[in-house]
Amino acid sequence: MTELSAPLASLVESVAPPRGPAALDVVDLSILQLLASDARMSQRALARKLGMSPPAVGDRIARLERSGVIRAYTIDIGWAEVGFPVTVFITVTALQGHSQGSIINALRALPEVADVTVVTGSIDLLARLLVRDHNHLRELLLQRVWQIPGVQRTETMLTLAEMRPKQFTSGLLESIRRSLEIRLAEGEQRDTHA
Repeated sequence: MTELSAPLASLVESVAPPRGPAALDVVDLSILQLLASDARMSQRALARKLGMSPPAVGDRIARLERSGVIRAYTIDIGWAEVGFPVTVFITVTALQGHSQGSIINALRALPEVADVTVVTGSIDLLARLLVRDHNHLRELLLQRVWQIPGVQRTETMLTLAEMRPKQFTSGLLESIRRSLEIRLAEGEQRDTHA
């Protein structure tokens, strides 16, 4: 009965919990920028670049990890080179009254599914998958995705090309750092004029 009365209630168990923004300063943002360009950079190398002691950098990194700002140290795999050259987006519409959480969990269990996002609008979920070819996609849809209880409808979009990689993380962190520096400078100017 719960499924019919509150089909979205199961999302709480299936999606990442929201987190509030962490208090970051210019040094934190500089650490993040350096790690974004080379996640393997040692604390000693970070400390040299920032003009800090390695323990101070280590303390800051530990705080950034605890607060969820740094969630992982990972690699960027060239999936086409590994044999999965096709990126596919699938929109999913759930049966009315069916638990979207169970659909998310079923999609998450498929190794080809990179991520699933709950969206607003005429669809419920957007999934990004990596597949080898058309036959792999066909098998995945027919034998696995369309067999998930509660999936009413899907729409599949094949990617034709992707933009050249950009330094998204470094660029956005730089923008945030510049904004913070401007706000700090404006605050100092107000303090000197007061």
